[in-house]
Amino acid sequence: MIQPQFFGVGVATHADPAVDVWIIEALRAAGISHVRLDFTECDPGGAAERFLESLLDAGFSVLLHVFQTPAEARLMPEAQAEARWEALLEHLLTQHGERVWGIEVGSTLNRERWAGYTLRGFLSMWEAAWQAAHEHGVCLAGPSVTDFEPPWNVGLLNLLARRGRLPQVHTDNLFSERCTEPERFDHKILGHRLTGLHRFNLVKKARLLQRIGADAGVPRLLSPAAFWTLPRIARTLPDSEQKQADYLTRYLVLCAASGALEGAWWGPLVCHREGLVDDGVTPYPSLERISHYASVGGDLTRYRYRPAFDALRTISGELTGMAYAGRLNCEPGLEIHAFRQGESCLHVAWTINGRSAALGRLYAQESLACVTLRTRDGEPLFEPQHQLLSETPIFLRWSGGNVPVPAARLSLLHGVALHRHRPDGGDWFFEEADWQGVVRAASLSEAKILWQNLLPALQFGPSAAGLMRKARNAIWTLPENAICSQGEGGWVVKKPVKMHLHKRFLDRFKPSKAVRSWSGSCELLRRGIAAAPPVAYIERRVDPGLLENYYVCSRVAADFSIRDVFSALAQGESAYAGIAADTIYAWVADYLLRLHARGIHFRDLSGGNLLVEVAEGQPWRFTLIDTGRLRAYNQALPLRLRLDDLVRVCNKLHWAGREALLGRYYSAMGRPFGRWQRLPFYLYDWKVELKRRYGRKALKRLLRA
Repeated sequence: MIQPQFFGVGVATHADPAVDVWIIEALRAAGISHVRLDFTECDPGGAAERFLESLLDAGFSVLLHVFQTPAEARLMPEAQAEARWEALLEHLLTQHGERVWGIEVGSTLNRERWAGYTLRGFLSMWEAAWQAAHEHGVCLAGPSVTDFEPPWNVGLLNLLARRGRLPQVHTDNLFSERCTEPERFDHKILGHRLTGLHRFNLVKKARLLQRIGADAGVPRLLSPAAFWTLPRIARTLPDSEQKQADYLTRYLVLCAASGALEGAWWGPLVCHREGLVDDGVTPYPSLERISHYASVGGDLTRYRYRPAFDALRTISGELTGMAYAGRLNCEPGLEIHAFRQGESCLHVAWTINGRSAALGRLYAQESLACVTLRTRDGEPLFEPQHQLLSETPIFLRWSGGNVPVPAARLSLLHGVALHRHRPDGGDWFFEEADWQGVVRAASLSEAKILWQNLLPALQFGPSAAGLMRKARNAIWTLPENAICSQGEGGWVVKKPVKMHLHKRFLDRFKPSKAVRSWSGSCELLRRGIAAAPPVAYIERRVDPGLLENYYVCSRVAADFSIRDVFSALAQGESAYAGIAADTIYAWVADYLLRLHARGIHFRDLSGGNLLVEVAEGQPWRFTLIDTGRLRAYNQALPLRLRLDDLVRVCNKLHWAGREALLGRYYSAMGRPFGRWQRLPFYLYDWKVELKRRYGRKALKRLLRA
């Protein structure tokens, strides 16, 4: 059973006593009663000790993290440093030992520049702490390894076991931040390509660390601090605060699912970079807060709850008292975890990496008829048959003895990605007769109206006035009276009209073209790259010809494309739309660097697919269209994939322009753009020329002649 102490958080205060009161009220609002407080030789008689007394008086269970600062640790085992350490322990345990939950000693010992200990210094520190804890009858926790580096846990615990000085609780700050999403296999072990060999995910790592402790004689395992920093998330995903909240919920569910942890606590409660509350203080201390969470900002008027605060409040309320009952499915990308308490059954469900699943396809209809749905933040959801699972977890609860009946096959929607965190509404799944699809709208009621009106309008086909292009795909604008409302600038429809025989064979197991266009745009928007906003995709369920599918998006207000710009510059112009060529090359290079750093391999980056909107006095705004070939990765692209995009976008550009653009691009990567780097561009130019002269279109022109 998941006990209240499974959920906790790190706390610190400020010289202003009003901060103590504010934090205690915030902890109560979050439903958290277990906290970790850092304490060093600098803190007796100061704000930290005042705060400790306030927490204990308010009834909180406090794990006192007692350690030496790195400067003091480097002096160990000198006699004077040992004496100061022993005096600190004696003061704390005499004054507060009977009231604290326990003490944890050591701080990120596998990071020498943060901890400061030699082996002799660590053993001297530990001996004094062990003796003091046993004399005062206080629970001792340690040795405070950070991240997943099991050789440290094995070595330190076995060393302490041989000396008869084991802690009562084994502590490891079990981070998943370096994997980004908590479910992923850890690429830091053998690299991205070999993660499938070891398959070390969070659950497996927790169980291994618990086994290491049990083998040494310490079966109790606690992760007293872990978090996701917003800058790390923002390397690829701009909705960093929302993702932090998603990851917190998913991390805690997986830690509970492991069955290995006594507690999985968040790091700092209040902190601008990684806290559940933003204190607005942007300068970061020189020592990481995982090593020493010394204080918080003091201006209470600037404090702001982040989504992760609500997420912690919700999951602690939902899971406390529940017992883990197992994972319902094995398919990668979909997570459904079951918990039980008496006649109550709780499922926590989500997807990873931007994927999606239709909730109505995961459970029997009679199960959905009696379920209560709540969001990650505790808000109610309705009409589960239209709900889409996303990266943001949802809670499904059945009470009164109702037992949920999962579908025979629990699976994702094939190839469908979602951009979950947007201010413009949500996405809903519909299926009717032979058709299915996803609609984006401001509300479910509006989505229902749109679904009812959109399919007939699409099947009616384009009007002569609305048709924009008809080749392999037909592209047209919808008439204003065909749907319930229009997006700004109107909506554009894309539908395949012919498919070559070999493509029908090769694409038969791929998502439809409409789904690929929808997912490509969602992946761009999810990563902070502008694309034509998706409105809907609709497809026939059984479609042997692969032609009965429609993609609808908002029309992009663009002034011109990069193809227009590069063609003009290649013909000798020194500027375009009043902007000098060198500035244009710099803007495009910086944009491409950001695109590739966020893991986007566009695969069709011709100049015509990169649209430009001009805003006076500002850099150009770029928007990508025709997104069906896009592939998205969880890390920055290697050079071989970047080149696939670069050769295409530079095809219309003369070599002087290429030198300027690619020189800036390569320089930002720390690489020269020399003779050998030109080769892929020459090869692509040759390929394009051959295709122009002897390709399918050239042969058709010859036959017509």
